[in-house]
Formats: sequence, C-alpha cells, structure tokens
Amino acid sequence: MSNLDLKPAPTRCGGEAGTGPVKELLTGRQVELGESTEVRRLLPNIGRRMVGAWCFVDHYGPDDIADETGMQVPPHPHMGLQTVSWLHEGEVLHRDSLGSLQTVRPYELGLMTSGRAISHSEESPREHARLLHGAQLWVALPGEHRHADPAFEHHAELPKVTAAGLDATLILGSLDGATSPGRTYTPLVGADLTLREGAEHRLPLEPDFEYAVMAMTGSVDVDGARVEPGSMLYLGCGRRELPLLARTDSSILLIGGEPFEEQIVMWWNFIGRSGEEIVQAREDWAKGARFGEVHGYDGARLAAPELPAVPLKPRGRAR
Repeated sequence: MSNLDLKPAPTRCGGEAGTGPVKELLTGRQVELGESTEVRRLLPNIGRRMVGAWCFVDHYGPDDIADETGMQVPPHPHMGLQTVSWLHEGEVLHRDSLGSLQTVRPYELGLMTSGRAISHSEESPREHARLLHGAQLWVALPGEHRHADPAFEHHAELPKVTAAGLDATLILGSLDGATSPGRTYTPLVGADLTLREGAEHRLPLEPDFEYAVMAMTGSVDVDGARVEPGSMLYLGCGRRELPLLARTDSSILLIGGEPFEEQIVMWWNFIGRSGEEIVQAREDWAKGARFGEVHGYDGARLAAPELPAVPLKPRGRAR
C-alpha cells in the first residue's frame, strides 16, 4: 500500500531509546487513500516514529463497499522496506513488477520485500465482499539487506496460539512457541489476537523488544490502559509479560522488535540512508527506470509528489 500524501514530510525515523516499560497512548490521523478508502495512520506518529523495525501502520475500516469500488491503489514504487497486508474482512488483489498476481484474504499474510526496488498495486476485486477491514504495515530493512532482490510471499496458513478466550495468529516472528513462515530481517514479532469479552491473559514477551498494541475492534485494557480502534499503545522495553483484559469481544495487533538503531530517511514510499538516495529514487520512478512495471492494473501509475523544501537527512531513534 502506498503513502498517498500529496506533500509527504520527511520522517525522522526512530523514537526515544526507551530503557524500560512505558504506557504511551497514540492517536491516529485520518488520511485519504485512493478513491474511496480512508485510513487511520498510527505510525509514524508525532509521539512515536518506530516500534522495533516497524515504521508504518495504517488501519482502515470496517467500510461498507458493497456499492463502491473499494480499495484502488495504483502502481507505485517501494525501496528499503517490507510491506505487510493484513485483513479481517474483504479481499485485496496484489499485482507487482515481479509478475505476482495474488488475492489476499482475511488472516492470510501478503508480504512484499522491496529490497532495492519494486512496484505494485492493490485493489478490491471487481466482485468483492461487502465489508473491507484491515491494516497495512511496513518494516524497515537493515543496511545489509536493503539492496536485496525484491520478493513477494503469500502464506494462506499461519501458526496459531490458543488459550481460554484467546486466539492468536502469528503474522511475523515468534510468540509463545509459534513461528510465522514469513521472512524477516531483524528480530521482530507481529501477531493478531482475538479475545472474547471478559478474557484475561498475561502474554509472554521478550524483554529486549519494544512493543505496541493497536486495536482493530472492541475495547481492551492493556496493562490497565484502555485501547480502542483509532489508537495505539506504545509499551517500551523491559517487559516479560503483558496483562490483557477484554472489555468486549475484541481484536488487537501486537507489534514489536529489537530497537532499530540505524539512522534512516523515510519519505513517500522510500526508505534510504541519505537524502541523495531518496532524490535518486524519485527521479528513477519519474523516468520509468529501476522499479519495473506492473501489468494488468486498469489505470495510470502514481506520480511521485514534489520533494520538500527542507533537506532530507538521516536521523536515529533519539529525537
């Protein structure tokens, strides 16, 4: 999925290097995506720019698209990152410059590694379900892998963790003995947790990871802090377990990982290590070079927005 901001700001990625547990509630901002989809952008956020290597989180829906085209994101480029497509309802048709053509359905993993360069489109199929509800997340690639060959993975079956009143699906990484088949390049985790009303659990965590929880549906107390759709709770590092209490039938996304210490520049759909890399990527996309071509999408590709007036400089985690 693309960042469709017409005037995207350069993002100084990385947050404060926390050394212990915190509870920092973040609220999303509304962003128009394509023709008919509005998303709540939770990362990057004014108060928090990254959680481990996770650097971008959009939550959209549930939207009634029965009489609409639904998601329509034209071909656009990426570099230096992975995209994670995650659905609760609806379907998204993925096409990319590798020739991939895949419909991603609820609780299936669509994982695209851009590496040095890729382009893709995402759209609701012509015949689609009434509701569309999901999340799009990005993971920053570390320096030694950011020029890797681009790739796309689709995993229809993912590992589960179950307990009384709780069902968890591993998106990426490992949790409580289960490991996702999705390829990762830094130590991280992503999991979807469905909780029934009244369920109480203490979720095992890695103390060296920093974590955040985003609500997809319902209302959950996370270590005593209420989390509902449109918000994300940043939890910091140093936790070995996480108390959860479902106030209603609920679903939350847990993301986490080792703090990402590299300095990076994130602008539009690119992650680099210098402003010059970003400028070159934009120029290559404008010229039709390097990022390949997406075949089969009915419409024009996205034009890159204008670069900001300020220099694009790499930044670290400390603000």
